[in-house]
Amino acid sequence: MTYPHESDNGATTVSWPYGTEETLRAPISEGGSTPRALVLGATGYIGGRLVPRLLAGGYRVRTLSRTAVRIHAMPWAPDVEIVEGDASDADAVDAAMADVDIVYFLVHSMTSGSDYGQLDRAIALNVALHAARHKVGRIVYLGGLHPDGVELSTHLASRKEVGDILLASATPTVILQAGVVIGSGSASFEMIRHLTEVLPYMPAPKWVLNYIQPIAVRDVVYYLLAAARAGTSVNRAFDIGGPDVFRYSQMMNGYAVQAGLPQRHIAALPVLTPRLASHWVGLVTPVPRQIARPLVESLLHTCVVKNDDIDAFIPPPEKGLTGYGAAVRLALGRIEVDKVETSWVDTRIANVPSDPMPSDPEWAGRTVFQDSRSRDSGANPNEVWNVVSEIGGATGWYSASILWAARGALDRLAGGIGSQRGRRSYSEPAVGDAIDVWRVEKVEVGRLLRLRAEMKVPGKAWLELGVEPTDTGSRYWQRAVFFPRGLTGRLYWLSMLPFHGLIFSGMVNRIVTEAESASVVADPKPREA
Repeated sequence: MTYPHESDNGATTVSWPYGTEETLRAPISEGGSTPRALVLGATGYIGGRLVPRLLAGGYRVRTLSRTAVRIHAMPWAPDVEIVEGDASDADAVDAAMADVDIVYFLVHSMTSGSDYGQLDRAIALNVALHAARHKVGRIVYLGGLHPDGVELSTHLASRKEVGDILLASATPTVILQAGVVIGSGSASFEMIRHLTEVLPYMPAPKWVLNYIQPIAVRDVVYYLLAAARAGTSVNRAFDIGGPDVFRYSQMMNGYAVQAGLPQRHIAALPVLTPRLASHWVGLVTPVPRQIARPLVESLLHTCVVKNDDIDAFIPPPEKGLTGYGAAVRLALGRIEVDKVETSWVDTRIANVPSDPMPSDPEWAGRTVFQDSRSRDSGANPNEVWNVVSEIGGATGWYSASILWAARGALDRLAGGIGSQRGRRSYSEPAVGDAIDVWRVEKVEVGRLLRLRAEMKVPGKAWLELGVEPTDTGSRYWQRAVFFPRGLTGRLYWLSMLPFHGLIFSGMVNRIVTEAESASVVADPKPREA
């Protein structure tokens, strides 16, 4: 498969670095083979960007994923080996490590619950053990930038502990310690973006006065690629960061400059604890509390690069590291052309339904509630599908916007993810993508979009939206399916029936109307009888 490079308008999928650069390409052995890289966290924000570039550079890539379905949804899936399993499972890691030269450790468990540090420790020990058993040549770990000699936040302490475990293993390990990563779709960038855009005046925690050193996501990927080619004798951690050092408040106003917004007035308040601040961030931004709190805790420290030792190991990019302003402009540009490669919104959240919807025959003998609706249209199926594929996010749900917003707000208050999460792409849903309070479970382009609810409900819920061709145009259909849990689930469904009447009937009518309007614009000439 050929991976397209970035054009002048940034409209392709893969931007710099491409992996094809001479200094980043896979070395070829005397026998003519190239190294095999195992990527742990291949569907994550960084891993999803690293894999296509490793492939473009000639590496043989293997992935370990809890579900192969998510990997199969990636455009590069046909070019990788897939091992299904969890990084904490010894048998799965053992199978994935066979004949591997380089392991990229890009997983973390901060969304898995309050004990995520224990899980990360178990994964690190598991990886270290099996890397040594299979005589892996190198581990490359992306850790967190942190100061020395202070009590670290839970998040940063966990990242440091994972690094220490890997450094103490029998496998040479390179740790790249990065701070705030700036790029389209990164949780840190989305926090900055929404805080700045929403609030002209900001009562903020006192950590907004701490100094941090952001780094562009493209530079993080560059260092990861380059680390695979560096000497195998190195076993240590390196700090990496961009060329700019700012207070966090200066970063927000730096974003305002690039976005064409007025400067924001920011007041640092000593009374906002990390817990309160994470709730505050959760209300103002789409980043849920499960992700916001570890990020907020990481900002309690001044985190800047302590030395430039990395330069002797991996030279900086030929054109230099990306400045903060340029990184923000690049991120906004990718969002504008709907070419965000990976996004935090697709992060797995703990304690939400993950089982696929049972097939209809399996419903026999089970309590299940449905709301099914359809409408014929003169629009062709492609026009209807285009409307369906853009649902959620900035587009909304085509009906009862206030009710959808209220439901999302209630979910956020109950500790759920809420409806502000949005979506990675405006118009190209893929299996595993998040769309507001839903997760894409199945996509048949032009025919079917199935969404699984990740909101807090007493049961399991799905929403299907489909298109069928007819002799006169198309038929749009949709189906809400709910498997209740106990009496509470049954009462929940009954209480929602009046709202379903407004929401789902409105969706059917508006989706068809939007498709027919697009059809008229595309073909303004009246059709012959």
